[in-house]
Amino acid sequence: MSEMMPPGGRCRARALGIAPGVYAPGPLNAITDVAGVRIGHVTLREGERIRTGVTAILPHGGNLFQDKVPAGLAVLNGYGKLMGATQIVELGEIETPIVLTNTLAVGRAAEGVVRWTLAQPGNETVVSLNAVVGETNDGRLNDIRNPAVTPETVVAAITAAREGGAEEGAVGAGTGTVAFGYKGGIGTSSRRLPPDKGGYTLGVLVQTNYGGDLRIDGLPVPPLGRTRAADPDGSIMIVVATDAPLSDRNLRRLAERAFGGLARTGSALSNGSGDYAIAFSTAESVRRTPARRRAASDMADLPNERVSPLFQAAIEATEEAIYNSLFMAETTDGFDAARNRPSRVEAVSLGAVRDLVARRAKAMKEEP
Repeated sequence: MSEMMPPGGRCRARALGIAPGVYAPGPLNAITDVAGVRIGHVTLREGERIRTGVTAILPHGGNLFQDKVPAGLAVLNGYGKLMGATQIVELGEIETPIVLTNTLAVGRAAEGVVRWTLAQPGNETVVSLNAVVGETNDGRLNDIRNPAVTPETVVAAITAAREGGAEEGAVGAGTGTVAFGYKGGIGTSSRRLPPDKGGYTLGVLVQTNYGGDLRIDGLPVPPLGRTRAADPDGSIMIVVATDAPLSDRNLRRLAERAFGGLARTGSALSNGSGDYAIAFSTAESVRRTPARRRAASDMADLPNERVSPLFQAAIEATEEAIYNSLFMAETTDGFDAARNRPSRVEAVSLGAVRDLVARRAKAMKEEP
């Protein structure tokens, strides 16, 4: 995942001189900097009408149903469909991959998660499980009524999940999404705390499909090559991973802080938005293993007094992940399902973003 500016191509925020916050990213600047986390995409581009896909996030490479991870959920505006939400709230844990897709594919995606989970060695007697599936509506570029995403698509995305760099932009569940009237998509970023603050790693992955008045690193942004008016409605899915040993209660608090990064980008937080954040910990010391679930055991988790740096890291990484989703996405032609006509959504002009950053740098130098 290069941070360099490719000739004539798309690039990540840091290649444009945009590096929100004070904490440094991990080596990949991605959610996969959290050891063990795996990401898989299936991108569906078929003919002139299908622009959709699936993104799967695996908290670790083992049996997730048997070795559950503690998790927390935060909802800023609940106009969305997050399957599995009540069990995260009630039990504070996740037992399947987290899958992102389009709004009308949630049911089929859940079926894929169930099939994959039941087929894992060690799950031969499992008769109940809680699939976690989030969504945003990609109907502005995708014939969303067409059931292109199938249970098999979801199984393929989970099976493809790997450690290492994660693709960004118009891929997977971000293939047909729109943000601020520009082409949105999948974006990711990470932060690594210094040793005196625990040395923990935190990573964020977003699926951006929301509206408002775009701000980049605090700069108000005029239309940058946009041919479509920005819609204040829309949704975002935010997934936060950390290796810090947090309880589900503090993971919920961590998820809430991700909305600070969302707000920094100029989100409208409208009545018609679905704004969801899921946070989980990969730390072995807080994993809900079969032995720990059967017997009382002390699971050492980070005390409240030490979580503030992680809160700040979540804000910073969310903001940068959103920028990466926009900057890595390419102009896309597709099909507007609501209007029943072809559509095009332009990508943000990176040249214009560079000019904004350069003008700010020049103004700062000229200040007395």
